[in-house]
Amino acid sequence: MRIAAAQITTGPDPEANLELIRDYAARAAQAGARVVVFPEAAQRAFGHPLPPVAEPVTGPWAEAVRALARELQIVIVAGMFTPGVPSSDGRPRVVNTLLAVGPAGPEEEIDVAYDKIHLYDAFGFKESDGVQPGRSPAQFVLDGVTFGLATCYDIRFPNLFTAHARSGAQVTLVPASWGAGEGKLEQWRLLAQARALDSTQYILACGQADPAAAGVDSVQGAPTGIGHSMIVSPLGVPLQEAGSAPELLVADVDPDVVSQTRALVPVLQNARQL
Repeated sequence: MRIAAAQITTGPDPEANLELIRDYAARAAQAGARVVVFPEAAQRAFGHPLPPVAEPVTGPWAEAVRALARELQIVIVAGMFTPGVPSSDGRPRVVNTLLAVGPAGPEEEIDVAYDKIHLYDAFGFKESDGVQPGRSPAQFVLDGVTFGLATCYDIRFPNLFTAHARSGAQVTLVPASWGAGEGKLEQWRLLAQARALDSTQYILACGQADPAAAGVDSVQGAPTGIGHSMIVSPLGVPLQEAGSAPELLVADVDPDVVSQTRALVPVLQNARQL
């Protein structure tokens, strides 16, 4: 199966961001991809107020993504924000949600949402100030391939990825808006490869492009992306890696390779509870 990572830079306008999604989803469909993955915060970039754009997964922005997926006959995975429960002191909160939608067959559609479990309270940024954490993993199945979902900071937590693998995932998709800083690119690469090795599955890690490389203004201090999206094999080998600018990555994934890798390196079976 062919899958794609659409490394874009989003801004404050959800409608303009939808046009970016349309452009790159069409390119992915033309390249033969069955799934195209967009970054975290595809609806609105971090650093801009999130509660004003938060809407249910049945709202107009999400419905526009669904309509586009049907039109192009491709599954689209993209980050958006849904309404959360206000904090104890009355501050509005959102949920950092991945939407995975699109046709799975003539009369079957994928329609799954994943709420980010691990919030980015690190490197001087505190996502939990305005974001409510999710509680449960989410997966979808397309053409016999099981996909797990994870978001950005989740990539630092191996248990989520091994849980996906134990539940049958052969690929886990990781939309991100990775914060810049010393050593952060090296950590991003290392973590994507390590999670593939931990769970013997493909990892597609799709980040926001670097705003400077995209010619887009960004908010200082917000995690607005560094690029370098990656598609990694179950043996931790990068199959594709983007640069810092907007780019579309395409790669083929094979569930037989996952089965062969798990027979060769049965880390999921060999793991012991300590």
